[in-house]
Amino acid sequence: MSVTAILRSAVRAENRHVVTHIIPKRALSGAEAVNALRPFYFAVHPDFFGQHPKEREVNENSLKRLNGYLESLQKPGGRPVRPTRLTFYVRETQAQGDEERKAAGFRPVTFTLQTRDVLSTVVDVLRSCSLSVEHVQALQSGSGSGAAAARPFYRPIKWDKTYYAFTGFRDPEQELEQARRVEPALSVWLRDNEAGASQKQSASLPRREELERLKTELREKLGLGDIRWQRCWDVSHRCCQLQSLARLSLQNPEALLNLRGHTILYSDQSGMNASGYVMLGNTDVHHHWARLFERLPSYCGLFQQTECLKEQISLLLGGVQVVHVERLGPVLPLEEHYAALSAFQNRLLPQRLVLHPRSLQGLTMTLENDRTRPSLHELGHFIIPTASDPAQLRSFLQSRAQEARKRMKSRKELEAEEQAVVERCVRRLSLSVLTKEPSVSSSQMIQCCRRLLDECSPHVQGLRLRVSHFYSVVQDGDLCIPWDWKS
Repeated sequence: MSVTAILRSAVRAENRHVVTHIIPKRALSGAEAVNALRPFYFAVHPDFFGQHPKEREVNENSLKRLNGYLESLQKPGGRPVRPTRLTFYVRETQAQGDEERKAAGFRPVTFTLQTRDVLSTVVDVLRSCSLSVEHVQALQSGSGSGAAAARPFYRPIKWDKTYYAFTGFRDPEQELEQARRVEPALSVWLRDNEAGASQKQSASLPRREELERLKTELREKLGLGDIRWQRCWDVSHRCCQLQSLARLSLQNPEALLNLRGHTILYSDQSGMNASGYVMLGNTDVHHHWARLFERLPSYCGLFQQTECLKEQISLLLGGVQVVHVERLGPVLPLEEHYAALSAFQNRLLPQRLVLHPRSLQGLTMTLENDRTRPSLHELGHFIIPTASDPAQLRSFLQSRAQEARKRMKSRKELEAEEQAVVERCVRRLSLSVLTKEPSVSSSQMIQCCRRLLDECSPHVQGLRLRVSHFYSVVQDGDLCIPWDWKS
């Protein structure tokens, strides 16, 4: 063979090697991602955590953030996705004989997503939770040739019922359905759990007094506007959080000078949220908090810029106010809120929208990055995509303004009715406290309270009742009941 032939052969081989490395792996579709994550969803699904409201709430919020992360990755030409730290409580199983396997508890798993495509994200999530990735290995390798490689991969991971009967493995769909169906009547559940709840409530009284003492002491010492919590953490956990802040104030008092006048929000991450609250991450240590306090002047400057952007957008859109409803979604960091406002304003400025300066006065709107068309929420505020077309947006706002005002009026009436019926429940049932979880709407709360008044159970006298979606007795003695409880 000539030298020229040898060189040509080497070049062809090198070209083949280069091509295999520069051809990107096929993007994973949304449907494929859902099917690939099916084992993960059944391991962390909130419906399986009915007796553990704190863990259920953590999983609910983390799933929302994970879904938002995946949706952002699937947007063509979207902005780079910020690293996202997630915490899940993953159910663990152990063998219980040859015929069944039962849940043996759960373990917390925390990981940070920094992937740039859907497939890598799916694999990262599964591996972080110690779940098998064998069913996505074919996708990850990107192998295949000809027509077979061109066809989209789609194989739902849904086994026939005979598979579970033969292997003895539990059917996750059947288990989920049973978890939803097995729900006792309210009177029976209250009768069985009243004594235990009363005992836990009595035991928690000293901790509740300590919590109020710490809260008052820190507010006065640090000059805080308020101290709040993102989640329904138990009283002992909240006391530990406040004690940690108190120790920091003794060890490094200079670091906390910038906190004066601010509202503290204990949450899953540190920073400042869209409402201007100083967020203290639940898993962060003192030096993380101290660095945050040092940066507070910069955060305050950014918060003022967001307020200016809101005013400018309001002037461009006839007086409608941009708001962020924290209770309807996860905590929104201030940086993300500012980026969304800036991008939205930049789309509006080149257009001359013909809107009367006060035609939409009194109405509100939220900005969403993961939506494609505007909508009107049942509570009366507009939900507007950041990438909205200005002309279409003007037409939408003008056409739905009257309906928005009607829904806002209805919402205020519902909230007033809810407050009245809650106060009536507390008096007639002799409750210590009656509250609800943020995910329970006003109409659901009203319906629940009316039925409680009709039921007039003697098993709740002097107890703390919380309206939720599941039955549970929390560590501090609060009785959680579903809003649509069975008679």
